[in-house]
Amino acid sequence: MLTFYLLLLGLIFGSFFNVVGLRVPKGESIAFPRSHCPSCKRTLTAWELIPVVSYVMQGGKCRGCGDSISPLYPFIELATAVLFTISPFLVGWSKELVISWTLISLLMIIIVSDIRYMVIPDKVLLFFAVVFIIERIFMPLDPWWDSLAGAIIGFSLLLLLAFVSKGGMGGGDIKLFALLGFVLGWKMVLLAFFFSTLYGTVFGLIGMALGKVRRGEPMPFGPYIAMGTFTAYYFGQTIIVWYKQFILF
Repeated sequence: MLTFYLLLLGLIFGSFFNVVGLRVPKGESIAFPRSHCPSCKRTLTAWELIPVVSYVMQGGKCRGCGDSISPLYPFIELATAVLFTISPFLVGWSKELVISWTLISLLMIIIVSDIRYMVIPDKVLLFFAVVFIIERIFMPLDPWWDSLAGAIIGFSLLLLLAFVSKGGMGGGDIKLFALLGFVLGWKMVLLAFFFSTLYGTVFGLIGMALGKVRRGEPMPFGPYIAMGTFTAYYFGQTIIVWYKQFILF
């Protein structure tokens, strides 16, 4: 029953994260106007706002104009639900679970905004920075200075990459990694950077092979940062242990 509640809560929050990720970069209110079709501007009914279910029942199209609805909506809703649900099994029923859910919330919003507008909003980063600072005061890393070291390394690493790539990395990515470093600590933020780059490279090559991505054109890096961060946060310690065992072997 608890798992069902977490799944339901994740679906609801995922729907909200879609709204935040789509409206905040445009400077719009997340409360007004009510949810509407981006094509015909028709206000959606309650039956059209049920996470995932409404998308499936409507065949991925607006009931008013018949225009296609972006699959990004149900993807974020379902991904948030799954991550909310499995987090207790990955970090345990501890205080760290609050950090885990907050991290999921941040990254889901980032995925939406970066895919749609290729922007990581400062307002979102600032809000979550305040939240994470408060949370890490009560749930600090060990040692306590690991958060500060992680923030400095995360910021410096992405700043250096942006300089070397001559603008290939955006300012939002730099600030995001500084915040992630504060949450993860210096070891895990390095691991998150490694996996983010790995995922970005692999999916970028696949996209070019399929003709979906063109060489030299910018692509949103936020989704890969999210994937790399989740990998490091949830499985980083296990990966480090495996790596040490492999080196010793």
